[in-house]
Amino acid sequence: MVRGTSDGGIVKAVLGPTNTGKTHLAVERLCAHSSGQIGFPLRLLAREVYDRVVAIKGPDRVALITGEERIDPPNARWKLCTVEAMDRDADVAFVAVDEAQLGADPERGHVFTDRLLHARGREETMILGSAALTPMIEALVPEAEVVSRPRFSTLSHAGSLKLSRLPPRSAVVAFSAEEVYTVAEMLRRFRGGAAVVMGALSPQTRNKQVAMFQSGEVDYIVATDAIGMGLNLDVAHVAFAGLAKFDGHRRRRLTVAEMAQIAGRAGRHQKDGTFGTLSGSRGGSGAGVAFTEDEIHAIEGHRFPPIDRLMWRDARPRLDSIDTLIADLSAAPDHPALAPAPEAIDLAVARILADRDEVRARAKGKAMVGRFWEVCSLPDFRSLGAENHARFVERLWQDLSSGTGRLGHDYVAGMIAQLDDARGDIDTLQGRIAAIRSWAYIAQRPDWVLDREEMAARARAVEAKLSDALHQRLTERFVNRRTAVLMKKLGGDAALLPVSVGDGGAVLVDGEEIGRLEGFRFDVDPQARLETRRLLLAAAERHLPGLLNARADALLADAADHGEGLVWRGEAILWQNQPVARLAAGRRLLEAQVRLEPSLAALPGPQREKIARALQEWLARTLERRLEPLVLLDRATQASEGGPDLRALLIALRDAGGALARRDAGLETLDPGQRTRLRKLGVRVGALDIFMPAMGRAAAQADWAALARLAGRAGPPLSETLAATLPAKGAPPLYYRRAAQQFVRVDLAERLLHAAHQRRERWGGAPRRRARGEPARFALDPTLALSMGLTTRTYAELLRQAGFIAAPPAVLAQGGFGPPGPPLWRWKPRRTDSPPARRMPTERGTTSKGSEDPARPARAASAIAEGNPFAGLAELIR
Repeated sequence: MVRGTSDGGIVKAVLGPTNTGKTHLAVERLCAHSSGQIGFPLRLLAREVYDRVVAIKGPDRVALITGEERIDPPNARWKLCTVEAMDRDADVAFVAVDEAQLGADPERGHVFTDRLLHARGREETMILGSAALTPMIEALVPEAEVVSRPRFSTLSHAGSLKLSRLPPRSAVVAFSAEEVYTVAEMLRRFRGGAAVVMGALSPQTRNKQVAMFQSGEVDYIVATDAIGMGLNLDVAHVAFAGLAKFDGHRRRRLTVAEMAQIAGRAGRHQKDGTFGTLSGSRGGSGAGVAFTEDEIHAIEGHRFPPIDRLMWRDARPRLDSIDTLIADLSAAPDHPALAPAPEAIDLAVARILADRDEVRARAKGKAMVGRFWEVCSLPDFRSLGAENHARFVERLWQDLSSGTGRLGHDYVAGMIAQLDDARGDIDTLQGRIAAIRSWAYIAQRPDWVLDREEMAARARAVEAKLSDALHQRLTERFVNRRTAVLMKKLGGDAALLPVSVGDGGAVLVDGEEIGRLEGFRFDVDPQARLETRRLLLAAAERHLPGLLNARADALLADAADHGEGLVWRGEAILWQNQPVARLAAGRRLLEAQVRLEPSLAALPGPQREKIARALQEWLARTLERRLEPLVLLDRATQASEGGPDLRALLIALRDAGGALARRDAGLETLDPGQRTRLRKLGVRVGALDIFMPAMGRAAAQADWAALARLAGRAGPPLSETLAATLPAKGAPPLYYRRAAQQFVRVDLAERLLHAAHQRRERWGGAPRRRARGEPARFALDPTLALSMGLTTRTYAELLRQAGFIAAPPAVLAQGGFGPPGPPLWRWKPRRTDSPPARRMPTERGTTSKGSEDPARPARAASAIAEGNPFAGLAELIR
């Protein structure tokens, strides 16, 4: 007898279309009883309801029991299970079976049929399902009270839509992994991405993908027909990418009931929903995807052909032998409302293993036959097929039927550890998750493994790790968060979109970087795909005015108080390391004009004018601070009281960068008053050069050179280091003069010459010699010059340029001994209108002009000890 009885309890069949609150009602009734259990078609649904009941009853009173997960506190009174994991003989007050119409499913239907017939609560039993199940309830459970529930919202057909025209909060249903991936990729391009839900995903991954859709992070979800199994989603529209699927035997068109189950996901609670197809999609047979008028009418009116038979298989076969077991599982039902279930994977595996003698040899007695059937019932999570799955089951059976009858600790731990690898692509991770689900199922069996709690915890941890990695890969591949944010917000409420500027000028929209604001120029993120660039620019244009105005105010504030962010560098003015203006030549060298960068064109005209005036004033103050000596000179050139000669000298000195050869300065035309005025301006008159010590800094010279380039003047090169001496190559740099084969800084050259004149004044010879008018002769110590890096040749040439003339030291008499005498120098003032005579040595001991006795210096030099600092000078004198 296959028909169940109520055993005195109330049996209700609550039937109706989707979105009628059937599951919600069952949860209310469960909590109203002292104990109970509900069987769900999916582990995901069982977990969702478990969380709800835990919030009401507490975690120590509620159990979650599925094939791969078991949370079963000792005092648990309310149990949420998958249908397969239900205890149909449990002594509880309330029992419910959800989605009972799945009893007609060829693969799992026999399990639902068994629970519908035999799972009963002491006080109340509730069968939930489609109205199409009514004839089966009347035939198989005649004592049940049938309660019909109307749908809370309206479901209507919306026709065919392009993928790019799908409304937000849409679900696209496809019937293969390849098609799911294709649709998700296209949604990433057009709408920023989609969540992905497939049966091959682990429950944790599906939960996270669903949560991403429910939270509004993405507005679209792409799923297989698993979406129709009671997932509570906030879906407004369901689009079918196809209307045919492969059912394990052949490719066929969906039944109207299957279409309605999926389409019913649209419009939850009091919100109406729509369904339709994707235009451009192809049906499974090659025909275009389209609902027939009859199908549309049936779905909208919730009128479906009644189910005429449920799948059945003996849920309690005899365990006398393997042959008896297989015979009972293959037996036909004895009721016309029941049909024999097609051979499932567990029975196929049992038949394969029954043909192997070593398997039969160990399956002796009811206990071992029962154990054999339990092992064969291991779900094929990896979808290997009967032959391959049978090999895995046989390996388990070898351990479970010998020795201690349990799998070894090291073996199970090793198999779990092999799968603990979160690397790889989506398909690789899906394969590992399927494998770890098998071991999670195995680890839940207390009579299969040693240290069940530890092994189950390890398996759950690896599954969670792999699920996190898979969720990340799916999100990386199918979600462009930047575009998703923009697509949600580019409508009428775009002005409310939170936009901010992060570190480094990153422009963030709802926390997602869409580009960078470099100064006043917005650059779209170069990593953005081509199809999203237009959207990014559109979003930026909506919010950039506010950001630019804030930046303009900050720029004006920095210009007013010399903020650190504003810098003059070369021919540009930088703000926060980005150019905001360029310099152009003015009427005079120190009156450069500010020209705003084109990037500021996005600002309003009056604001740009205000910034230009502020930057011009800031530049004037900056020039006065950084080039104060030249600014003072420039002002003096406009003062008439200085006289034309002084003004001409000041203009020449300003245009030369603060250093001018004395012979070119026209200094002899100045009167004492003008010379005093010159000193007050910070100008030093040296023996060879007129210069400004304040311009002996690299920064000041670089600023002057930048202004000179603006004015179109080809000034001398600059020295980056301003070393005391440089090799003489090309033209002398600014603030240097040439002496022999070196360039010498003019201020250091004057320091050496000043020291030479002091020596002349102090050691100019005996008073009687000066009284007779004889020229003063004195020795010079070249140590200071050598410490500055001058060669003896350079030092001698520098002295000659200043009018110093050397005489060779006296030669020791033949056979004489004693310290050699140094060269003696005398100074001969030169005419200011002619340059000092330069006599450049060409070879050691010779000069470019004839001498009185060319051999005499050589003889003098030979008398000086080698290494003496005077030796070099002795070689160079005439």
